Amino acid sequence: MAKRVQDKKPKRSQAVQAWIDEKLKAQVKRHNAIAKEMDELAPTRAKWYEDFLRIVQTRGFNFDGENRRKIPKNEVPKKPNRKDRVVF
Repeated sequence: MAKRVQDKKPKRSQAVQAWIDEKLKAQVKRHNAIAKEMDELAPTRAKWYEDFLRIVQTRGFNFDGENRRKIPKNEVPKKPNRKDRVVF
C-alpha cells in the first residue's frame, strides 16, 4: 500500500495543543448552551408541529404554483418516540 501525504500527521507543539484544547472547551460550552435552549423550546416546538399539521389538513399546501393539496388524516405521519433532533 502506498504511503500518502495525508496519512502522516504532523506533531503539534504544546502551545498549539493548549490553544486547540481551549477552543474546544469554548465550542463545547457554546454547543451545550444552544442545546439547552433548544430543549427548553420543546413545548413551543410541539405546538408549532400541531399548528402545521392542522393547517396542511384543513387549508392544504401549495405543491405547484396555485395548486393546493390537503393532506388526509391517514397520511399525516405519527410523532416518533424520541427527542427532537435540532440541527443548527
